[in-house]
Amino acid sequence: MMSLEQQFEEAKIKSKTIATKPSNDILLKIYALFKQSTEGDVKGDKPGFFDMVGQAKYKAWEEQKGKSKEEAQQNYIDLINSLTQ
Repeated sequence: MMSLEQQFEEAKIKSKTIATKPSNDILLKIYALFKQSTEGDVKGDKPGFFDMVGQAKYKAWEEQKGKSKEEAQQNYIDLINSLTQ
């Protein structure tokens, strides 16, 4: 049985093989779960008003606040697996 870290590494590789481009909401969730898994709670200043992409990414990551590394990794793995089946 693979460890959670090994499954997470495998999911990172699988994320590059998603056949159809997911919606922006799903892409933001993938981004946010990855950041929460690798860096923890959101850091830094919120992007400026005119940086709409940056704001969306920041908000998505901020929504994961308080989630443990392990929980975020498992959520990321589950999401990637659901997109690559």
